[in-house]
Amino acid sequence: MARISGINLPKEKRIEVGLTAIHGIGRKLSAKIIKEANVNKDKKVQELSEPEVIRLREIIERLPTEGDLRRRTAMDIKRLQEIGCYRGIRHKKGLPVRGQRTQCNCRTRKGRRKTVANKKIVAK
Repeated sequence: MARISGINLPKEKRIEVGLTAIHGIGRKLSAKIIKEANVNKDKKVQELSEPEVIRLREIIERLPTEGDLRRRTAMDIKRLQEIGCYRGIRHKKGLPVRGQRTQCNCRTRKGRRKTVANKKIVAK
């Protein structure tokens, strides 16, 4: 079992897909890391040898991943809220930040529909 950046990679998946289990690594970055480490992208995670895992680990340690990346993102959002800019206000209110419509969409961001005085919600 390969453990990189504190994450156990899923052993039945190909290494190219398995690396995406680490926060901050997508398919494109995963392919770039594998190419740099000189590892076959079609190998499964459980088939990796110890030297290959060490090479992957060394390359990934140079990148901002997992806790560092989450902390940096949280600090960026906190900074936006403190300076009171438009994006910070939208984050604080729990509304979409990047210009999406809110009249009929954005249920993911706003949460469940709220009723007013226990009246039924009329579906549009």
